[in-house]
Amino acid sequence: MAIPRRGGSFLDGVVRLAVLVSLASGTGCTRKPQLATIVSGGSGPPTLVLLHGYGSSAEDWAPFTQWIRWPQGGRFVFPQAPGVTVPPDGPSGGRAWWRLDLASHIPPGQSVPDISATQPPGLKSAAALVEDLLESVEQYPGGPIVLGGFSQGAMVASEVAFRSDARLQALVLLSGTLVDEASWERHFDSRRGLPVFIAHGRSDNVLPFAVADRFRTKLEAAGLRVTWFPFDGGHETPAAVIIALNTFILGLQP
Repeated sequence: MAIPRRGGSFLDGVVRLAVLVSLASGTGCTRKPQLATIVSGGSGPPTLVLLHGYGSSAEDWAPFTQWIRWPQGGRFVFPQAPGVTVPPDGPSGGRAWWRLDLASHIPPGQSVPDISATQPPGLKSAAALVEDLLESVEQYPGGPIVLGGFSQGAMVASEVAFRSDARLQALVLLSGTLVDEASWERHFDSRRGLPVFIAHGRSDNVLPFAVADRFRTKLEAAGLRVTWFPFDGGHETPAAVIIALNTFILGLQP
């Protein structure tokens, strides 16, 4: 069971799509760019913010509101990445947090890219948009907030967690990887005690399993409370991961 694609009924009374606003109207004053979001569930708190992967979209998270056992009355928030993918870098009309050129980062003799030493120019701007969103959520409906993502979305979630002081109850990383490793590692200690759920397929041919394993080892050494869920599969979110994630979420509740 990989992440499903969008179905036509997902927006019918289940979720609402907020518009993207980049300019204040009528005054000539600029406003910070804001992420479009899909909001589902109750009025919150708590809030689960999930960032989609490269070439996917916020709508693709909609089925997960039926599978993730989020507390009754809790809110789901699914932001839409600001970029659009085009072939050959991604599917036509998909969304992207930044242009992800994985092929250029495959080490000699290897088949899977390693971007742990890179500093993508679009990562910080994507994280800044998510940080602004989290500030809005903190104001209403308020905390606690769990931040997570799949693949490129997990990279952005990690950048927010380890390069900002955003208030997080937990971090969920699904098939993600290290990016700008040296910089992130300097900030791991600041998140000591933070619960982190990491799932990665042993046969992932998009982002390397070994780097995800190294990521979790470093987080554990820094004192974060890591739940590590390796699984026999590829770059996907199978049912077994959702079951393990639900157990993790249950453990966050008082």
